[in-house]
Amino acid sequence: MEIKKTERADLTKVKGTSLLIGFVISLSVMFVALEWTQKETDDSDLCLNAGLSIFDQEMIPITLPEKKTVPPPPAAVKNADVIEIIDDDAEIDDDTMASQDDNFDDWIDPGEYDVIQVEPEPEVEEIFMVVEDQPEFPGGTAALLDYLRKNIKYPAICRENNIQGRVLVTFIVNKDGTIVEPEVVKSVHPQLDREALRVISSMPNWKPGSQRGKPVRVKFTVPVNFRLN
Repeated sequence: MEIKKTERADLTKVKGTSLLIGFVISLSVMFVALEWTQKETDDSDLCLNAGLSIFDQEMIPITLPEKKTVPPPPAAVKNADVIEIIDDDAEIDDDTMASQDDNFDDWIDPGEYDVIQVEPEPEVEEIFMVVEDQPEFPGGTAALLDYLRKNIKYPAICRENNIQGRVLVTFIVNKDGTIVEPEVVKSVHPQLDREALRVISSMPNWKPGSQRGKPVRVKFTVPVNFRLN
């Protein structure tokens, strides 16, 4: 049995019309696109041309300032030597003129000045640390220790606080055996240091040291022990 379509459902009748409408719409879209592109191009050219014309109208020439040249300072004028011309017949005072070749000693009266004699500075004697014959306390080392033990007076404040130790004292034995310039090089307490300096300064003269058979000044060091029994 063959199935027949109704006239309303038959699409072949409007096929040609639909195709024609499609062509018309496509052409219209292409035309509008071409017109829009042309208009945009004209407007941009117009703006560009307008910008160029405005720029050309507002262009102001730039004028650079002129460079001022500072003239160099004038050269210093050197004072010319003034030469005074004197007539041949003019009288000249001999007291006011002197030749450079004259002896200036004739102008000075030695009696008007005091003669000062400069004395040469005394030579500083060398102080030796080690010599051939070392200085010695009278009686030797044992006598020195006995002297220190008998003459040291222990400071009361150090005794009460149980302060004890060894103080090192240096001094110089002169050529005649005298003791000078005692100095504490190792301290324990100010009171002990003071007592050590007192005992060393009051020592009797030593036997001086000698170098090559001649007495010389020698620096010597003695330890002073402070002990509480």
